[in-house]
Amino acid sequence: MFDKMTFAAETVTEATTKASDDLSIGEAAGTALFGYAVVFSGLIILMIVLYCTGAYFKSKEAKQKASAAAEAKAPPAAAPASAAAQKLAPGSAGHVKLFDVPDKEAAMIMAIVADKMQKPLNELHFISIKEVK
Repeated sequence: MFDKMTFAAETVTEATTKASDDLSIGEAAGTALFGYAVVFSGLIILMIVLYCTGAYFKSKEAKQKASAAAEAKAPPAAAPASAAAQKLAPGSAGHVKLFDVPDKEAAMIMAIVADKMQKPLNELHFISIKEVK
């Protein structure tokens, strides 16, 4: 068994020696240049992937900052309602958003609510009326 292993090792050594002897300087230079090209192209691809990933996260962060700045600049929701109620003429109820409700039914609903609450209609502020199906 030891002889078979020695024979196999000698065969591998001879094959390696023959392969390196058969390689000329031009072929070795070509192989080296090809290896360098493969490594550098891999590095360039990695650089492009990292650049694109960074750009994606920077744009995502910029969008979050912009939305946070817009929310900070926007006045609170309660302030415009009270300011709008003060600017309206006496007896005005302001704007009401109607969802699948005709004007006539909306007026009846507002009148019924005012009657049940025992308050004048001009003191109530309706934001929206929506039909529940």
